[in-house]
Amino acid sequence: MQIHPYLNFDGHAEEAFNFYKSVFGGEFLANMKMSEVPEADKLSKEEQNLTMHIALQIAQDTILMASDIVPSAGHKLQPGSQTYIMLTTESKKEADRLYKGLSKEGDIEMEMADMFWGDYFGSFIDKFGIRWMISFNENQST
Repeated sequence: MQIHPYLNFDGHAEEAFNFYKSVFGGEFLANMKMSEVPEADKLSKEEQNLTMHIALQIAQDTILMASDIVPSAGHKLQPGSQTYIMLTTESKKEADRLYKGLSKEGDIEMEMADMFWGDYFGSFIDKFGIRWMISFNENQST
């Protein structure tokens, strides 16, 4: 299993990651805009330009990742909501086990499901207020 920090920004994800790239070096592994999500036409032009997902490898086994919040979807950046722990698992079974165990008595954000970007993914806030993302990609297993 790999653990990656996942950050949320209020419209500044790409700017922040250009800064991080200037410090860490390397190239972006991903830089997707909200305009690439299904039903993006329902977002304002401003929200379509927000970052859906950006990723920068900062060490051999560590990828710094982020996205911008989407106000029209009810997202609001508040202290503590800008950081997630993302677990990239080696199997769907492991993803389901960790999701079920860690989310018990917590608040579900997204149930585990196959996503349009190719990952089996889910997110939640555990009963202690810690935000988690669980992800498995059959083509990118560790």
